[in-house]
Amino acid sequence: MASLSMDIPQPNSQPGMAERAIDAATDVSHTIGEVAGGLRAAVDRLTYAIDEARKPGRPLATVAAITREAPLTSLFVAFLFGIAIARRR
Repeated sequence: MASLSMDIPQPNSQPGMAERAIDAATDVSHTIGEVAGGLRAAVDRLTYAIDEARKPGRPLATVAAITREAPLTSLFVAFLFGIAIARRR
């Protein structure tokens, strides 16, 4: 006589397609949040550095003053600087 098993079948322990999609979306959301936080911190540091460089007597303040006094000369110098950088590559 054949023996019948009375074991109750257990559900598959692997997550279904919907659960995997939700997990993936959650991971992407966390990653995007971390990247956004890093970008926000970088922008804040850059903004602070620019603000500091614009104070009187600092480099950006000097460049701005020179540019206001002689805009064409400043444009020419920037053009030559661009050519020098482009030729090095």
